[in-house]
Amino acid sequence: MGMFDRFRRSGRVRRPARDAARTGSTTVRASDGEDVRHLEQFVASRQGVEGFVEPRTAVSDVTLLLVAHDGEWTRRRVPSVKWAHDFANRHRVPSYDAAVVGVPQRMRDYNARKKAQGL
Repeated sequence: MGMFDRFRRSGRVRRPARDAARTGSTTVRASDGEDVRHLEQFVASRQGVEGFVEPRTAVSDVTLLLVAHDGEWTRRRVPSVKWAHDFANRHRVPSYDAAVVGVPQRMRDYNARKKAQGL
């Protein structure tokens, strides 16, 4: 074995995982019934809720961010972008693509208030 052999590429290239639930070495948890129940409970117990559909990334699946009128928020995984918009329509919640419109300022203000309170 030569001095620099360990640094040479082996010529073998790894293929991406064929399983859609895996991205590299990170396993992405799929949404489940508990996620749906949490979203339904949040919509039912808050006023002025809006939905922001966040696309799949390298570390998380599609998520639905719900933001109430006071900035309180919750985020859960959902099966698909279409499912998220359908959920919002069923619950009469306006929904937006977060990649296009971003997240509302009231959510950032809510986070800043919580941080200042030490929560």
